Order: sequence, then structure tokens, then C-alpha cells
Amino acid sequence: MLPHTADTVIIGGGVIGASIAYYLSKKKVRAVLLEQGELVSGTSSACGGLIFLQSKKTGAHLALALESKKRFAGLNEELGAEIEYRNEGGLIIVEKEEELQSIDCHIAREKKLGLEVSFLDRQEARELEPCLSENFVAAVHCPLDGQVNPIYLSLAFLEAAKRSGVKVFPLTRVTDIGLGEGRVESVITCRGKIATPIIINAAGVNAPDVGKMVKTKIPIIPRRGQVVVTETGPQLLKRGLISAKYLEVKQAAGLGEAQEGGTSAEQTMSGNFLLGATREFVGFDKRTTWKAMKTIVYRATQLIPGLKDLHIIRTFAGLRPYTPDGLPILGKVTGIDGLIIAAGHEGDGICLAPITGELIADLVTEGRTDFELGDFALDRFEEKRDGRLED
Repeated sequence: MLPHTADTVIIGGGVIGASIAYYLSKKKVRAVLLEQGELVSGTSSACGGLIFLQSKKTGAHLALALESKKRFAGLNEELGAEIEYRNEGGLIIVEKEEELQSIDCHIAREKKLGLEVSFLDRQEARELEPCLSENFVAAVHCPLDGQVNPIYLSLAFLEAAKRSGVKVFPLTRVTDIGLGEGRVESVITCRGKIATPIIINAAGVNAPDVGKMVKTKIPIIPRRGQVVVTETGPQLLKRGLISAKYLEVKQAAGLGEAQEGGTSAEQTMSGNFLLGATREFVGFDKRTTWKAMKTIVYRATQLIPGLKDLHIIRTFAGLRPYTPDGLPILGKVTGIDGLIIAAGHEGDGICLAPITGELIADLVTEGRTDFELGDFALDRFEEKRDGRLED
């Protein structure tokens, strides 16, 4: 039964909402999490598990990722569940000579911020990963990159939160938010009303719909990523990898950029390969396409020929919550006391989940964070002026 009151209500049951719930539970906050569908049934269940620091934008984004990465090592024990975390490092594969200059600049910026990265020629890269072909020029290696099972991680956060008293309600759609004198007062759902002084919008691609309930514009749109899954096979790939093209498209701003997302590949602990990816603006369409599947498989097999011996067992597509500058939106919403947003991570939600949960929990309990969130504030999108939509 839905409680009548709560200290905090979290809207969204993906990895971000789950992480926030867990870190709030550690601070003894009487929290309620609401999810309109089944738990971990959206973006967090339709993505890969790369914890890639190399793919983050230099500056605050990379700094946030570095802080988040520090928290992964102890999560298995802390959450009391297997999340299949591995820290084997990662590779960016440079397929064309013309990509070398931009990669050199990327390496220089990351080193300046303290990320350990090294340039490898083709032979050195193949010594690290013998499964690689010779169809590339060079690679960039980062020993801090890792992998995790995104579904296990999300569920582990939720179960640990529930053990500490967080109430979790799937299939509970939020229909409105009650306001009074410039602050939140309640959440209205399809199952009843909860009075609360704090609401956290962690609804991912649906965060803008929650924003509309309080006349606040949230510039998040879905960006589809299609993925191919193979049968289990022998251990071929120790590290996760992405191509330089993948990095370019991921960090590109604007809706008119190319939608083919380069190559990503990871082999899970069970032996399946997850191969991607696309980055497409097609609304809320989660269908996969034959064209994308052919492109993904062709590019992946050009880099890892051993994939040709494996059968494809399924394909899927997930919707990533994209923002115009590629950074998540984190922090208090100006003009509405008690409203906090944690959304817009796009393909970085898994990597940034631990630090996001911890920071939002600090914001709820202490009103501040040790990590400066100014670069991630909703107010950075100035077209909305006072943060509110016109009637």
C-alpha cells in the first residue's frame, strides 16, 4: 500500500533512481521510489556495461566519472550482491590515419586532468588483445576503464535500499505534482497521493514529462542505441573497446550529426558479446533495424574476426536520455524548493550512477555537495529564462 507521507520521493526506477534510493537509505532518509513500469525495464536494461572514462568530455564530466569509478571496487561487498564488476582497462581503436590528430588532442586533454592513458601502436594493441585484426592504425589504452552488469547493478542498488527501509513501487505512474507557495508538497500517482517536501526527478527520457507537471522545461530527448548480442563463446576480448568514430559521435553536439555510432564491443562474464552501436534521434521508437544490425556486425567483425564463428541470439534497442551539451542535469531546480533533478546521463548512466546517487543524497540531507554541480545545473540552458514554461 502506498504510504501517505515520505521524507523524499524518487521518480524513476532505473539505475540512477536506484542508486539515489540506496544512498538515501544509508543516511536513514524515509524514501519512496516510484516507477511507472516494471523495475529496471527501461534504459538501464537495454544498454551495455562499459565503465569508460576515456569517453567522457574533459572537464567536470571526466572529473565526475573519476569520482564515480572510485566507488565501484567496493560495491559487490557493500551491496551484498554480485554485479560482475571488472577493472581490466579499455581501448579506443583508431581505424583511420585522419583520426590520429584528434585522438592526440584527446589524449593530451585527458592526461592534463590526471587520467592515465597511453598511445599504442597496432602491434602493442594486439599484444594486449590478440583477438584484434590488423584493420586499424593505433589504439589508446586506459587501465582504469572497466565493465559491470548493468541489470545486476541496478537491482543490487534497489535490493540494498529496500533492506534499509526504502519503499519501492513499480507500475505506479506519477500523474501530477502538488505545489504550494513555491515548493513541492506532494506527488499524485495512479495509486494515490504522497505528501513529501522533496521530489527527485530521476525519470530518464521521461524526465521532461515530470518537468511539465511543474511548468519546468527539461531539454532531454531520447537517443536510440541499437545493440547486437551473440551466443556465449570462448574468452576472446578481455577489455571493453570503442572506436574513435564512436567517441566522435558520442561527443558531437546537435541533432543533425551522423547517426551511425561507430563501434563498441564488450564480452560479458558469461561469454556473450554486446556489439554496438547507433545514436539515433527517432523519438520513442525502440525497434531495431536491419540496416543498423548489418552495419554493427560488419564493423565489429572487421576488428574482431573471431566474432564470425558466433551466432547472434538477439538484438535490442534502448533510449538514452540526451541533453544538448552531452552532460547530465544534476541539482536543485531554481524557483521550486524541494525539487531536484538527476537525469540526462545518456550513455553514461551506468558509469555515473554511484557518484550521482551519493551527491543527490548529500543534497537532500545536507543541502550541499562537496563536488561542485554548477556545470550540471538545469539553469545552464538559458532559453527558459526563469526555468518555467509559459502557460
